Amino acid sequence: MKKESKYPPGWDEDRVERVLAHYETQTEEEAVAEDEAAWEDPSQTFIEVPNDLVPAVRQLIAKEHR
Repeated sequence: MKKESKYPPGWDEDRVERVLAHYETQTEEEAVAEDEAAWEDPSQTFIEVPNDLVPAVRQLIAKEHR
């Protein structure tokens, strides 16, 4: 029987550690610049969703990306 990973597909412990290190060492200015760049990225869309609907939206996105 195959052991199920505790990480999402494409992720492993090394990748998690790299992401954590990125955000833990980031200055406030770098974090603001990263956030502002996301708003400028034409491949991204930001949508305001009521908090109580977030779990349903996450489920829909997860279904679409399987």
